[in-house]
Parts: sequence; C-alpha cells; structure tokens
Amino acid sequence: MREPGVAGTWRKTGRRLAHESELSILVEMMEPESRVEIGPEAELEEREPEVKRRRVLCVEFASVAACDAAVAQCYLAENDWEMERALNSYFEPPVEESAFKSPPETPSAPESCINLTNEETADSSSLENVQQDDSILSVITWNIDGLDLKNLKERTQAVCSYLALYSPDVVFLQEVIPPYYSYLKKRARSYEIITGSEEGYFTAIMLKKSRVKFRSQEIIPFPNTQMMRNLLCVNASVLGNELCLMTSHLESTRGHAKERMNQLKIVLKKIQEAPESATVIFAGDTNLRDQEVAKCGGLPDNILDVWEFLGRPKHCQYTWDTQMNSNLGIAAACKLRFDRIFFRAAAESGHIIPRSLDLLGLEKLDCGRFPSDHWGLLCNLDLIL
Repeated sequence: MREPGVAGTWRKTGRRLAHESELSILVEMMEPESRVEIGPEAELEEREPEVKRRRVLCVEFASVAACDAAVAQCYLAENDWEMERALNSYFEPPVEESAFKSPPETPSAPESCINLTNEETADSSSLENVQQDDSILSVITWNIDGLDLKNLKERTQAVCSYLALYSPDVVFLQEVIPPYYSYLKKRARSYEIITGSEEGYFTAIMLKKSRVKFRSQEIIPFPNTQMMRNLLCVNASVLGNELCLMTSHLESTRGHAKERMNQLKIVLKKIQEAPESATVIFAGDTNLRDQEVAKCGGLPDNILDVWEFLGRPKHCQYTWDTQMNSNLGIAAACKLRFDRIFFRAAAESGHIIPRSLDLLGLEKLDCGRFPSDHWGLLCNLDLIL
C-alpha cells in the first residue's frame, strides 16, 4: 500500500471522497455549458433524475475504461444504459473486429515481458481444463489495485490469466471495484464469488465450485475504520475438511498504525473463535510492519504466519516493492511485507499443512505496467487424505 508523502497516496485514504471529487471534475469538463444560465426550461431539464443518472454513468464509464465521454455515451446507449453490459461490450469486442487486426506474430523464443492479456486464457472454460491434484489445496491472495484506473483493462485481464494458469481452489482479493467484480463474474464462472461489500472498493473470496463447497459467510465491521475496511469470513469445506476462510484490507499508511493494530486484534480474535474442527486461513493486505505485530503481543501460539513457518524464504518476502514494481512511479525504494497469510490448524491437526509460497505478477504487461502495485502470493498446502 502507498506510503504517505509519495505520488498516489490520495487513492488510499478517503478513497471514496477522492473518487467522487474526480468524477465531479470530469462532469465539469464534459459539460462546461451547464455552468451558464440558459433559462428555466433548461434548469428543469438539468434537474431531471434520468438525465443526471445518465451523465454520471457516462463519467464513471469514461473513468474506468479510460475513454472519452462520447465513446462512453455510445457504449451505454447501445446497451440500454446498463453499466455492466456496456463495460463487457467495451472490454470484449465482437470476434468480427479481429478481421481488421494484423495476425499476431509467432514468438521464436520466450520474452522477458510476457503477454498475459489474451482473452482466451482468461475464459472460464480454461479454468476447468487444468489438472487438479487432490492432495494440494492452492490459494492466491492479491491486492489487485482496482482503484488505479490506468490500464485497468489490461491489468484485469492479466489477473484473470493468472487465475486460469494456476486454477487455485481459493482466491482472496483486495481493492475490488464494481466493474472489476462484474468482469470477474463473467470470466470466472467456475468460481463462486463472495464479497465484503459491493460499493466503493472491497474485498472478495472466490471458491472453485468443483472443489470447495460454500457453507456460509459473515462480515465483521471495523467500527473505527476511515477507509471502508472490514473482515470477510467464509465457511466452506474441501474433501471433507472444514475451512474458515478470511480476508481483509487493514487500514493503510503509517499514520493509521493504531487503527491497523486494533483491526489485527479483531482478526486474531475471530481466528481464535473459529470452530476447533475447522482449518482457518486468513490471507490479505494487512499493511502491517513487523514492529506493529510485536506491539500487539505477536501472534498467538496456535496461529502461524505462513511465510515464517516456511523458513522466511527470501524470494517471496516483499509483496510491496517499489524498487522492482514501477506502477506507482516512486523513486524511493520501499520494500515491505504487507500481504500475509495466517494459518490455524484444526484441532485434529495434520490434515492441512502449508507447503510452499511464491510471488505472482512479476512480469510486465504489454502496456508497460504490472497487474498491480502489489505482488500476489500463491500458497500451496498439503491435504493429508
């Protein structure tokens, strides 16, 4: 997550207000004439709810799709002013359009910048074709930085491509926005998606329907959050093993350390309260510094930090690394382990054991950026059958 004093910090604090302010500015840019007094009839029309609704839709579409207002209006009008349909139409052009594009060149050798934006690789059908090892439970956690609207299309497709490539059983996402959620529902139909909200930006847990059975969900509010944060809990099962899955996006920036530590205590308390028969996996963007965990008294004896449990492997220590990841354009080198996975074994221990941990999203896309300003984490756990 961004540090205070660097470019882009505004997107992490007071997010919704900042986004609404941006939309307001875009509205003014789109329709400067609305500031001119042009008579009572025009003023009456200006107040018409449907007119205002469509204007806001145009601005939101243009902001997400990085297009101008005229293009936004065209796509919305063609899709009966339904945002989800219009965005799907924009992001997924008809097949016939490919006839106007030059055929892709066949690469003669692997390249350092891998193209992960092929629509076909993100298709839900491809997720079903991956061979599944029943002895492995695979999970991915990733802050996908949906609030960064730049190159959102390519970055969204890239994340879906990673899901298609690894076909994880469970996916924990942070910083999901409504258009991103709509795209995931369409492209990842083999997953059940449970969200912590559906407004502003929020977290989500995705369960592979063929492997993980959904039981119930719960949202635990953080009473003093200033950034719309909460704890999303999902009860599920895999091959007869009870699972309690949790994700959160703890309060961001160094200045909110006190609230972040209070949120950590809520998370740890909820993990402890989970049924003893369940294996608990918490994965998310904690924004934690090691000293903050220490100030909270460390983790309880029965809760593991998976990275520490696996011997603190150097290759996946830092999930927010401005030296390696150029998305934010920060000159200073900041390396932090914001994204963490906590694990509590079931009382009859030994059924599920963390095995490996790796980073995802290290390849630059054709747009010159990474899928997110965070690296994702891929964790494999052994299922003792």
